[in-house]
Amino acid sequence: MAVNWTGETLAQLQFYWDYSLWPRLAGLTEEEYLWEPVAGAWTVRRLPDGRYAPDRAETEPDPPPVTTIAWRLGHIVVDVLETRVNWHFGDRTANPDTIDWPSGADNARARLHAAYRAWSDHLQRLDDEAMAAPVGGAEAPQWADFPMVALVLHLNREIFHHGAEIALLRDLYRAGYGRH
Repeated sequence: MAVNWTGETLAQLQFYWDYSLWPRLAGLTEEEYLWEPVAGAWTVRRLPDGRYAPDRAETEPDPPPVTTIAWRLGHIVVDVLETRVNWHFGDRTANPDTIDWPSGADNARARLHAAYRAWSDHLQRLDDEAMAAPVGGAEAPQWADFPMVALVLHLNREIFHHGAEIALLRDLYRAGYGRH
């Protein structure tokens, strides 16, 4: 039996979007978006040139730092979706040094919605041959020899896992953790 990789991967992502991620982002406030649950948490900051960018390190610390909702949501928006849409279906101009991360909760939600729609719409157009074709090395050399479906499944995992972390941070914030 043949597997419809496009249909299966999109159905998985759409189910998570409809029943988990998007509903859990309803009512996200600016204070909650930027809440730092522990001292030294990584977040998103405004740069001198007016752009917003995430806290990062050349080499990720071990263990990795706790991050804010702003950081996690921005990672899904920019690194997982917008950059991949640009590199696999666009003009390949997205660059970590020039990308402006979401400036606030409302902007992050709007950009997430647009990026999810764009990613889903582009994937919908891929047939079995395109899903089986090698990703190529233009964006990330480690994916060069993998089929596109492997990258799509990886991005689904990224969205699910960071979305769950955002949901947990929202639960902790609502419960008053660290704000007493």
